[in-house]
Amino acid sequence: MTEIKRDIYSDNLYRYDYDEIEEEFIDQNIDEDGLCQQFANILNASILTSEEDLCVVTFDRNIEAEIAGRPTRSPLALAALFSFESMDNRGRTLNLGETVILQREINPFITALRERGIEVTALHNHWLFDRPRLFYIHFFSIEDPITFARKVAEALRILRD
Repeated sequence: MTEIKRDIYSDNLYRYDYDEIEEEFIDQNIDEDGLCQQFANILNASILTSEEDLCVVTFDRNIEAEIAGRPTRSPLALAALFSFESMDNRGRTLNLGETVILQREINPFITALRERGIEVTALHNHWLFDRPRLFYIHFFSIEDPITFARKVAEALRILRD
C-alpha cells in the first residue's frame, strides 16, 4: 500500500513509496538512442559521463564567488550536476541533481522543484569563509529522465545566472 504524506513545506502531496517498488531493471544500454545527449541539451549542460547504465551532465553557475578572500571559478564550488541511471522496465530512472545555490534563491528554487514533484533531500554548505554565502541543494525523482530534465530546466529559470 502506498502511503501519502502531506509535505510540511507546500500544499502538494508526495508519494513516499520508493521502498515498496519491486521493478525489474533493464540490463541494456540506457543511452542507445542518445538519451544522455538529449538530457544534457535540455539542461544546457555538458556530458561528464555517458556509460551503458549511467549519464552525468554538468554546467558551472555564473556566480562571482570568493573562498577565504580568493576568487574561485572551481567546479568544486560552482557546479551543477545531474544524472540518471537504473532504468526499470517502465522506462523510469533514478534521477539525481545537485547545484550550488545562493541564499536568496533557496526558497523559490525549493518551491519550484516541489511544485514539479521533485523531492529535495538536502540543503547544506560546503565552504567556510565564502562570499557570497554558497549553499548546495540535492534533489531526486524516479521517472523518465527527459521528464526530469524538463522539470529541472523549468525550475532552474528562477536562478539568476
